[in-house]
Amino acid sequence: MNHLKQTDPEIAEAIAAETKRQQDGLELIASENIVSPSVLEALGSPLTNKYSEGYPGKRYYGGNQHIDVTESLAIERAKALFGAEHANVQPHAGSPANLAAYMALAETGDKIMAMDLAHGGHLTHGSPVNFSGRLYRFVHYGVNRKDERIDMDEVREIAVRERPKVIVAGFTAYSRHLDFAAFRAIADEIGAYLMTDMAHFAGLVAARVHPDPVPHSDVVTTTTHKTLRGPRGAMILCRTADRLRPDDKKNLAQKIDSAVFPGMQGGPLDHAIAAKAVAFREASLPEFTAYQKQVLKNAVALSAALQERGLKIVSGGTDNHLMLLDLTSLNLGGKEAETKLDSVGICVNKNMIPFDQRKPNDPSGLRLGTPALTTRGFTEPEMAEIAGLIVGALKTADGLTHDGIRGKVRELAGRHPIYADWPWC
Repeated sequence: MNHLKQTDPEIAEAIAAETKRQQDGLELIASENIVSPSVLEALGSPLTNKYSEGYPGKRYYGGNQHIDVTESLAIERAKALFGAEHANVQPHAGSPANLAAYMALAETGDKIMAMDLAHGGHLTHGSPVNFSGRLYRFVHYGVNRKDERIDMDEVREIAVRERPKVIVAGFTAYSRHLDFAAFRAIADEIGAYLMTDMAHFAGLVAARVHPDPVPHSDVVTTTTHKTLRGPRGAMILCRTADRLRPDDKKNLAQKIDSAVFPGMQGGPLDHAIAAKAVAFREASLPEFTAYQKQVLKNAVALSAALQERGLKIVSGGTDNHLMLLDLTSLNLGGKEAETKLDSVGICVNKNMIPFDQRKPNDPSGLRLGTPALTTRGFTEPEMAEIAGLIVGALKTADGLTHDGIRGKVRELAGRHPIYADWPWC
C-alpha cells in the first residue's frame, strides 16, 4: 500500500484502521467473513479496467477473450460446486440477484410468498420500503409462538389460500433448517415456482453439511460473501427447463440471464467475478468442508454457552451458522446492546425477534454468527470465553469492567491474526 500512502494518505489511513479493527476485534456478524489472500488479489487485479456487457462469447465490447475465460471458469465451478444445471455469476449483490429472479419468474404486481422480515426474512422478501414490496404483492409466512420455528402446515395453508406465483424459501435471521422438500410439494400443489434464497447458508450447502435446496428449487439465489467466503457479490442458479411455462420461447436459464442483463444491470464486475471463481475453487477443497463443520460446531457451542449464562436464544438453539439472541430478560434494546459490544471490540448487529414489541431501529434482539471467527481459527473452548465476555459487557455499565473486557477481546483476537504479512497491516 506504499503507493496509496503517497497518493491518497487519507484513504490509506482508513484502510489501515479498518484492517486493524478487524484484527483487534471479534467479528460475530453472521453475514460477514474473511476472504483469502487469493480472493483479495483477484479483486485488486486489472480486470477492473474491462467493460464486458453480455456473456462469454456474446459480448457487446471487444477485447474480452480473457474475461470470457474467468467468467466461464466461475460459471463451471459454481455449477459443479452446487450440482446446478445453470449459473449466472454476474449479479453485483444479493438484492439485485433477487430482483432478477423475480423478474424472470413473475410479472410486476404478481403475488409472491416469503418469510416475514420480522420473523427472520430479508428486506427483499417483500418489505414495503424495498423494491420487492413496491413492485410485487407479497404475502408472508413466519414462525409460531410455541417453538419459534416455521410450521409447514401453516405455510401450506397460506399458500393454498393466497395462490402466489412464487414461493420463496430463505432467511437472514433464522437458525433452523428449512424443509425444502415440503416447500417443493406445496409449490407443486398450487402451481408456483419455488425460489430459494440461500445467501446465508450457501457455504454450508457447498460443503454438504446442510440440507440442499438446489434439487428442489426452480431458482436459487445467493450472495458469495457470507458462509461461502468469497468476494462481495451474488449469483443465481437454476434449472434449464421452465416447469410452469414449457411452451415459452426462452427456457428458464435464458429468462434468468435476460433478467440479469440487460434487464437488471449493465456491465459486470469482472474483477469480482474472477474472485468468485477463486472462492468457488476454494469451496471445492476438503479444507473447506472441515471449515464449515467447525462453523457449525462453534455456533452450537456459542449458543449453548450463552444459554448456560442465562440468555435466551430464539427457537432454543441453532442448526446453522447463526443464532438470534433475545434481550427481553435483560431489559435492554438491541441498539444499546450492539453499542455496548462494539465498545469492547465485539461486533454484532441488532435484529428483530419474532413477535417483537420494539421498533425495527431498536429491536429486542441481536444476531450472532460464527463464520468469520472460524475462518480465523477459533474453536469451541474459545466460544465459551466469548460468551462470557458478551454477557459481561451486556450486564454491566461499568467503564472499568468494559476496559477489562476490551483487553481480553484483544488478547483473544491476537491468538488468530489475519493478513499478517500484507502491506496494509
